[in-house]
Amino acid sequence: MKAARNSFLPYALPSIGEEEIAEVTDSLRSGWVTTGPKVKRFESDFADYINNSQAIAVSSCTAGLHIALTALGLGPGDEVIVPTLTFCSTANVVVHLGARPVLVDVKEDFNIASEKIEAAITPRTKAIMPVHYGGQACHLDVIYEIAARHRLAVVEDAAHAVGATYHGSKIGSSTLFRSLTNSSPVSAATVFSFYATKNMTTGEGGMITTNDDALTDRMRLLTLHGMSRDAWKRYTSTGSWQYDVVAAGYKYNMTDIQAALGIHQLRRLDGFIEARQSYARLYDKAFQAVPEIEPPIKHNDRSHIYHLYVIRLNLEGLNLGRAEFIEELRRRNIGTSVHFIPVHLHSLYAERFGYPPGALIQTERLYNRIISLPLYPGMTREDVGDVIAATIDVVQSSRC
Repeated sequence: MKAARNSFLPYALPSIGEEEIAEVTDSLRSGWVTTGPKVKRFESDFADYINNSQAIAVSSCTAGLHIALTALGLGPGDEVIVPTLTFCSTANVVVHLGARPVLVDVKEDFNIASEKIEAAITPRTKAIMPVHYGGQACHLDVIYEIAARHRLAVVEDAAHAVGATYHGSKIGSSTLFRSLTNSSPVSAATVFSFYATKNMTTGEGGMITTNDDALTDRMRLLTLHGMSRDAWKRYTSTGSWQYDVVAAGYKYNMTDIQAALGIHQLRRLDGFIEARQSYARLYDKAFQAVPEIEPPIKHNDRSHIYHLYVIRLNLEGLNLGRAEFIEELRRRNIGTSVHFIPVHLHSLYAERFGYPPGALIQTERLYNRIISLPLYPGMTREDVGDVIAATIDVVQSSRC
């Protein structure tokens, strides 16, 4: 084994600047620590960035997915098509509504296999929930065409994809919604995540966009107890103590402390993306001559913002498995992760919904050979070089 780096390189770290710290401090001193003017400012800034007339800030992407499905009327007995290679929250929100997540395979690019969507539709299917895995959009033209033909809603899980584009338009933008729906009766929403490891962060938090004004109003109502007034205005000089609860809403509002982070993270987002793409190119170049490693697949009609850089190991050429490969990288002071354990392999879904091992074999074969390498703006080129050197060293020392 070659000499490892002297210190451990974490898999992921957020990039927090002095502007964010100052804005959070200002929020603390202002007295507005829950939903207030900075949330409204962040929503407005985000809507401008995405190119949508409205954006709804929420406490997490999970909350946003739950609200979107609720506002669309999903409930007991309904089915939602979900890719199995995703974090459990994508499917969990369907379960929360008493509906059934119908799990389907993904392709080698890690995104939902469109042909599997068509095969999974039943009379109970009410929505498709594609996941823009790793920072690259799904094949949305096909997904929306299927949705229109079967009169299904679409809720895009864009937890990984804030700032990503499809056919030149940002995910979640009005332009993209219009081109995809093309006057067809498809209700749709896109939900983003600002979790600590994402391309921009508010610590916890998320945002929802849609092109449907009625759906926007319904979702905004549900974010804070179903109250008919802007609750945060109750304690301003122009507010009123009077309100009415018109729906059994949730406590899913974003706070001004979170938004204070988001305002400045959003301004830096394009720079963050450029850094990630630059480092991804270094990885691609280094691994293209290593047959045991397959870099992520990139499609020319959409951008890849590399929330994740996931390699696929060709294990038949190695004398160790994926778990051992990860351990060898850890011994070389390189942190990694795996995204994700397929949903159908978790006990809840295997036992409650009848998904035995082998049920979605295409994804399982892919899962067994994927590793997420460190990729974030706080890394240096030297850090990237250390990851490359360690990864190639593990390959060379374990070739059959």
